[in-house]
Amino acid sequence: MPLDRKAPNDLNAFWMPFTANRQFKKNPRMFVGAKDMHYTTSDGRQVLDGTAGLWCCNAGHCRPKITEAIQKQAAELDYAPAFQMGHPVAFELANRIIEIAPKGIEHVFYTNSGSESVETALKLAIAYHRAKGQASRTRLIGRERGYHGVNFGGISVGGIVNNRRHFGTLLNGVDHLPHTHLPEQNRWSKGQPEHGAYLADDLEKLVALHGAETIAAVIVEPVAGSTGVILPPKGYLEKLRAITKKHGILLIFDEVITGFGRLGAPFAAQYFDVLPDMMTTAKGLTNGVIPMGAVLTTADIHDAFMQGPENLIELFHGYTYSGNPIASAAGIATLETYKEEGLFERAAAIAPYWEEALHSLRSSRHVIDVRNMGLIGAVELDPIAGEPTKRAFSAFLAAYDRNILIRTTGDIIAMSPPLMIEKHHIDTLIGTLADVLAKLD
Repeated sequence: MPLDRKAPNDLNAFWMPFTANRQFKKNPRMFVGAKDMHYTTSDGRQVLDGTAGLWCCNAGHCRPKITEAIQKQAAELDYAPAFQMGHPVAFELANRIIEIAPKGIEHVFYTNSGSESVETALKLAIAYHRAKGQASRTRLIGRERGYHGVNFGGISVGGIVNNRRHFGTLLNGVDHLPHTHLPEQNRWSKGQPEHGAYLADDLEKLVALHGAETIAAVIVEPVAGSTGVILPPKGYLEKLRAITKKHGILLIFDEVITGFGRLGAPFAAQYFDVLPDMMTTAKGLTNGVIPMGAVLTTADIHDAFMQGPENLIELFHGYTYSGNPIASAAGIATLETYKEEGLFERAAAIAPYWEEALHSLRSSRHVIDVRNMGLIGAVELDPIAGEPTKRAFSAFLAAYDRNILIRTTGDIIAMSPPLMIEKHHIDTLIGTLADVLAKLD
């Protein structure tokens, strides 16, 4: 008998990630279809996607060009190894990525997720310094409240407490910069906050503490998304870049969320006009359709490894699915969709309308802050005393019942809609959220 995909016979076997499993399985929320800006639920409702899936479906859902590319590639070449072999589609996608990347970024190393991209970038940083004769540079610097995936390297440089506390001592030789969330000075920020560039100076303190000769890299999200949309103060990223250059430390931008148009530019590095040494990507690379990530590097990083006899492997790192043919085809079709529909430019054009709509929630019940950049927004709620996260989660459930999808982290509502969003979608999303907030306990 064919599987009834709308009514699973048992929910027990699937241990769901980042989910309150027991709560969910008592009253499951099931999506069974999607198109453009909406999901279809198992009970036939249309739910407006205010989060681009998980920050990944930047071009919207079930886009024809991407679907067709996957179907064609699956029938032509389903899999090819990336170790000592190649296929044209992976090379073509790399070329397409470099075409839209910041000037100075020249190479692409494929992974399968943002977490793997981070692990790869951290390994590359340490191996790069060793290749340059500076093997003492092994220390990694992350940031408080940073999110860099869930593998050991990522949670070590990451700074979200619950992602770290259950998993032991993690990697040695890791330190953290302070986060840039300054609510007293920067509450209700529209775009970059005015105050906080001085926080980058804490890197000088870490250099003084450990010695620059021990530090391999600093990794930060240009805009910290998963922790609740924390924005970089004016001048902060520029100062961080200047300090890292001064001390020969690599700067890695985690662009898994900000990459591929989220700020109205291809990458945050272009939006802020700050060039890192490496950029980690995933999510919007294939529109979330098939797992794929990539680390983008300068020629200097790449060329440091291209030494010795040509028949020897230069880097002992990679994945079975690096540059997977079907994922590569999906990536090319995704980039073509972005370009043909002008989605990056469209995001930039509609961002001011998004900003004003978000900030209309400033007077809503329990709201203590609103902040935004590009097509990202956060609405922070006053927590219920003794019950952190409960108020925002109640808003999430009520929003779903009202046919809008939002995301919560702590007591912060985070939104990042597909770049194809139109003004009437914004009106519906924010208007419905306003109604939800008005009824919250």
